[in-house]
Amino acid sequence: MGRRILNDALRTIVNAERRGKATANLQPISTVMASFLGIMKTRGYIKDFQVYDPHRVGRITVELLGRIKDCKALTYRHDIKAKEIEEYRVRTLPTRQWGYVVIRTPNGIFDHEEAIRQNVGGQVLGYFH
Repeated sequence: MGRRILNDALRTIVNAERRGKATANLQPISTVMASFLGIMKTRGYIKDFQVYDPHRVGRITVELLGRIKDCKALTYRHDIKAKEIEEYRVRTLPTRQWGYVVIRTPNGIFDHEEAIRQNVGGQVLGYFH
């Protein structure tokens, strides 16, 4: 069920973007989801997000910018080595100009650029562009 939570949340964001909404409400939440949204925020794909009551079921409100075309979580999180990240990115993302692959590493959750910079591999969580 934990892997479906992230996938459902990302699909909710994409659907809200396609309908032209300014915000999206995500429920239930997880810490992985908050980290994924943090990467999206630092890369400029979402404006901001607020976490409400994380100790219970919780809710996240995401302010959208209209930049997200597609955003998916992989239900099967396969391992990837540091030297295979660039090959995976080329295969997954539509072009080199935009989009990020999010990877869970022993050092934390990073996008593909930071994982290559730190030369660490891990599990692929998903991608957005």
